[in-house]
Amino acid sequence: MRRTPHRTRSLLASGAVVAALLVPVGLYAAGHVGAAGAAAPPAPSPEPAGSECRTSVEGSRVVAHCHNPYPSADRVQLHTECARWWDVDADSAPLTVAPGRTVRLADRCWKEVASAWVTHSTAPRA
Repeated sequence: MRRTPHRTRSLLASGAVVAALLVPVGLYAAGHVGAAGAAAPPAPSPEPAGSECRTSVEGSRVVAHCHNPYPSADRVQLHTECARWWDVDADSAPLTVAPGRTVRLADRCWKEVASAWVTHSTAPRA
């Protein structure tokens, strides 16, 4: 077996160090080639929408006040579930809440109210 001269070993070691330093830099640069003007645009965030509704039940009557603070219209509908099996559950007519407006929805049961809630949907375009 032949001995490698000291100079050859130091050249091989320095070459390995240079390669170890340049490979990460090359990989970083390869990932950013052409990326200056071709960056992907950020995903669009959905526009906030929907009314804030407050529902109150007093005896057999239900009232909901819905306020829309957003720039798009919202369509709301009050749903009332009555406690008695023979009492008919009811849904109010849907109302469109324009931006910056408040609407009042009302409904009632013959006797007690079991639950009441408001649903939202997008308002049809005019």
